[in-house]
Amino acid sequence: MALGHPSREATPKWVYYFAAGDSEGRADMSDLLGGKGANLAEMANLGLPVPPGFTITTEVCGLYYRNQRSLPEGLVPQVERALERVGKETGFSFGNEENPLLVAVRSGGRASMPGMMDTILNLGLNDRTVQGLARNSNDERFAYDSYRRFIQMYGDVVLGVDHAVFEDILDNFKNLNGFSFDTELGAGEWREVIAAYKGAIEDSGSAPFPQDTNEQLWGAIGAVFGSWQNNRAVTYRRLHAIPESWGTAVNVQAMVFGNMGNTSATGVAFTRNPSTGANEIYGEYLINAQGEDVVSGIRTPHTLTIKAREEAEDPNPSLEDELPGAFHELKLIFGALESRYRDMQDIEFTIQNGKVWMLQTRSGKRTAEAAVKIAVDLAAEGVIRRDEAVLRVDPSSFTQLLHPTIDPSAEMELLTSGLPASPGAASGEIVFSSDEAERQKQQGRAVILVRTETSPEDIHGMHAAAGILTARGGMTSHAAVVARGMGVPCVSGAGAIRINEQAATLSVGQRVLKAGDIVTIDGATGRVYVGEVPMRQPQLSGDFASLIAWADAAGGLSVRANADTPKDARQARAFGAQGIGLCRTEHMFFDAERILTMREMICATNEAGRKSALARILPVQRADFVELFEIMGELPVTIRLLDPPLHEFLPRQERELEAVAAQLKMPIDKLKARVDELSEFNPMLGLRGSRLAIRYPEITEMQARAIFEAAIEAGKRQGVTVEPEIMIPLVAYRREYDILAGVIRNTADTIEKEAGVRLAYKLGTMIELPRACLRAGDLADGEDGADFFSFGTNDLTQTALGLSRDDAAPILSAYATQGIYDADPFASIDQQGVGELVRIGVERGREKKPTLKIGICGEHGGDPDSIAFFHSAGFDYVSCSPFRVPVARLAAAQAAIRAKLDA
Repeated sequence: MALGHPSREATPKWVYYFAAGDSEGRADMSDLLGGKGANLAEMANLGLPVPPGFTITTEVCGLYYRNQRSLPEGLVPQVERALERVGKETGFSFGNEENPLLVAVRSGGRASMPGMMDTILNLGLNDRTVQGLARNSNDERFAYDSYRRFIQMYGDVVLGVDHAVFEDILDNFKNLNGFSFDTELGAGEWREVIAAYKGAIEDSGSAPFPQDTNEQLWGAIGAVFGSWQNNRAVTYRRLHAIPESWGTAVNVQAMVFGNMGNTSATGVAFTRNPSTGANEIYGEYLINAQGEDVVSGIRTPHTLTIKAREEAEDPNPSLEDELPGAFHELKLIFGALESRYRDMQDIEFTIQNGKVWMLQTRSGKRTAEAAVKIAVDLAAEGVIRRDEAVLRVDPSSFTQLLHPTIDPSAEMELLTSGLPASPGAASGEIVFSSDEAERQKQQGRAVILVRTETSPEDIHGMHAAAGILTARGGMTSHAAVVARGMGVPCVSGAGAIRINEQAATLSVGQRVLKAGDIVTIDGATGRVYVGEVPMRQPQLSGDFASLIAWADAAGGLSVRANADTPKDARQARAFGAQGIGLCRTEHMFFDAERILTMREMICATNEAGRKSALARILPVQRADFVELFEIMGELPVTIRLLDPPLHEFLPRQERELEAVAAQLKMPIDKLKARVDELSEFNPMLGLRGSRLAIRYPEITEMQARAIFEAAIEAGKRQGVTVEPEIMIPLVAYRREYDILAGVIRNTADTIEKEAGVRLAYKLGTMIELPRACLRAGDLADGEDGADFFSFGTNDLTQTALGLSRDDAAPILSAYATQGIYDADPFASIDQQGVGELVRIGVERGREKKPTLKIGICGEHGGDPDSIAFFHSAGFDYVSCSPFRVPVARLAAAQAAIRAKLDA
């Protein structure tokens, strides 16, 4: 491993030692030590049994990449001193042939990234030290088992030999010699496997497997830092918005061995159930194994508790049965850790000859259902406050609670069962590779990714899939943990299925399904069904209702919904929307029965023709508005007048042109000429919004009449006053606003005279152009100025960045890899650029009209980070799609709570 030049200044502290009662780190140092390192130090400070070790800080990771993947030279003496301390603490010596110290080298970023980066166990073994380990342990089989594991990990992670090469060697050896399980191989067999592993490394063309233990150590440290930029880690960070600049720490820790026989074991545990949130120990273990055996899915582990074994009808003994003394000690430790961290913990442990050792604790990843229950339960137990409970739940995870579930009354054909690894139900076409899952998703198809077991390299396919099904692996396997974090339904460990990737088939007994066949998985029960099974929509009650009530009580921004149809409006109300923040009237015209009349209006060559078509559109639009107003009652409804460019409505296909020509009684050649006349080079910046309405004011007049007449009718039916908010889109100049506001007010005056009623309404504008932000004071100024602004951040982002969202994907992908964008600006608002325009618009608008109501109706209205920004910018409300309303309600509450805490 290359080392950089020494600094002329004093070398900073890059290595922090930890051991029981003697740690240099603390739990609050995760930025520097990573989550794993900080928590190892904290467990040691608590006096828990933690194997001694040291953490190389995240600062070194930054230096590693700035120095062209070279480690700083001043790191060497610090590591050597720490390694010597570990040796003294354990009574072993690194590299010593008679009394060898073996270490594990693991990554550990600030944020948990399960399985995304690399780990190397048993480092320090070579052809000589393995003999010393065999003598000291009096167990030759154990020593050579550990050695083959180390060669495989080191060959894969450091030397770049595909791990499948080693798996093939081992599988072939077992098949040829009649072995079914790794535990059946003795020392002699492992020596043969080791020789084959070394030969495979040499045949691969990589550097030979090193016998020098120092070379092993520095190679491993560099490789773990290097894994911060492997494809799966980069993908995971992008999906979970983890900044690249955070880097990872490296933890070097004395090995403890779960593979020393039947009184040794390794396992993963959660102090509460990460799927349901129930207050019960949840996890798995394997006797005579190392940690990678559990999390990789290579072996199916067993339950920790007797209760879990009985519920799963598992014939294998639980840890509570097998090693009751160790289980009791673990149970006490779990209680101490949850008490210390005031949250559910995800714990890795090893039992060596009956003695318990703690390898990791962290706040455990959990489903949204579990997150809500745990937060509510901890508040009820008095462990945390209600505001803390609200802050504990990731708003984005709320989408998991909106997953449909299997309709229990439906007819179903059970294919097989596995473990209920991640809740929710999903139907889709079977695919057998992650690349294929991603391709199918891009084509708009729902797929179920079927794998023997997933690996970190499958992260892109898991994200693309509607659901995941694996033949191997337990509840804490890679598939289960990652799927739960993503909110993707998953059934793991479905041992009855046989997968033939070459033939692209899945079989259970005599039943064979092929790629493209549809299956349904139920991640709550572990069942897999043939075909598509009917689903039920979720019911948001119980703990969810309690948490969301606490969130609403915290104050913050109001949350409205973008709703264009009665169905949308009903869904919005069911999810607690406090009004409609955007009703896009053009969406009412895309129905097949309506678009022909709309096309007739657009293609008309004179005002009389347009008015004739508009007269037929009026009652349809009015009826839609009546239904919306009735659904929303006295809640505010903001209606945007016609906004999109005309090309979205124009006929293109020959049969569409013929139908419009017939309705208009116009020769098709003349109609084609009219369509060509209306075509634009860049319609998104052309005749749309206020520009279209100024050219054809009869459109605005018709829409205003439909809104006002609907408000009168709906108000009479309900005995309330309906006060619509009418929004004029794409305004850049005050004069544009005044012209169209005049049309609307004149229409209102006319209707008031016709109906003999007094109308109540507000007029506002959609802020979606940079000029509108800069001249916001003009738009709000005076009694006739805008009553409200609604920021259309979709178009504002496009116009501010000069970037079409429809063409942005390849640009954003390239920019993301080079760190130009921290986040997709169409998903989370660009706070420094577009956000600055937003702040200017708010400040200048309110300067002229302090009562100006301000909201946002772009896609950013449902993004938690953007909502926090809008809170800080002084908005009154956000508006988002109906299914994101619960997300926005929680995010708005969290923004308000954090603002109070920061004040």
